[in-house]
Amino acid sequence: MWRLIALVLVGGSVPVGAQIKKQFSVEKTNACKEVYLKLKAKTGNCFIRPSQNEDLLNIYSNQNLEEYTHSFSNEMQGNTCAVQLSLQQDNQKGVGQKISYRVFGSEEAPSDKFWKVYLTDNTPYILDLDYGLGNANIDLSGLAVKKLRINTASADVSINYGTGLENKVNMDTFFVKVDMGSLNARQLNLTRSKVVMAEVGFGNMFLDFASKPTTYNRVIGSVGAGNLTIQLPDEEVPVLVTINESWLCSINLSNSLKKIAPNKYANAAYSKDSKEVLIFDLDVSMGKIIFREKK
Repeated sequence: MWRLIALVLVGGSVPVGAQIKKQFSVEKTNACKEVYLKLKAKTGNCFIRPSQNEDLLNIYSNQNLEEYTHSFSNEMQGNTCAVQLSLQQDNQKGVGQKISYRVFGSEEAPSDKFWKVYLTDNTPYILDLDYGLGNANIDLSGLAVKKLRINTASADVSINYGTGLENKVNMDTFFVKVDMGSLNARQLNLTRSKVVMAEVGFGNMFLDFASKPTTYNRVIGSVGAGNLTIQLPDEEVPVLVTINESWLCSINLSNSLKKIAPNKYANAAYSKDSKEVLIFDLDVSMGKIIFREKK
């Protein structure tokens, strides 16, 4: 069963924009063994947080349901609860105008409209998150995420594990893509992901591998005309880097990485016999790749 809830407060002198109301809710059922959540937020500010509530999804906002465009669906596909939700603030400037603001600069005031998304820590998720404009802050602490895909067009996205609790299950793929926005992913050691995939168009991406990974990652990345910055772990973690580059790109390697073959670099902890290696396979055309050592 699923519920679509719009709680409209009547009366009182508090401005409508200041009231926080539950907008959408999906209840837990015995038939649901995992959740596929496809969330598309075209504008505004979006927060994702863990919750000890058993509901599969709870979304709150400081807007009324009629103040924004949305589509919502939920259906059972075998043992998977498939939820799709698209959100967009009404009366927003077009994407073309927003991109021109990002490129040429603007004094446009940030939006104060937001959605707060709460996920239960009792059920595994496959998360497919798409952000157009605005900001997104994603805290995955203690959740059970089997697969994660995040795409940002011109939004600024932050991913973290705020309480330091790692992912409850091994993650198949951690996929992040930036077009013209920015993405900051910290504490990637807590994802328990087998593969990290990163794509950068014209934007900026920061990947934090500063702590020793609980599951040793393979990082596959591509950079067009943007910037990719990678924070390396402690020097005892073996690191192997392969970079396919062009003459138009810029590569800034840390002092710990030494060339061992054409387009291949490794730190002192790496050897051919190393079994727990953090591997980077990267392609770059016109952009920049920066490796930073842990301070």
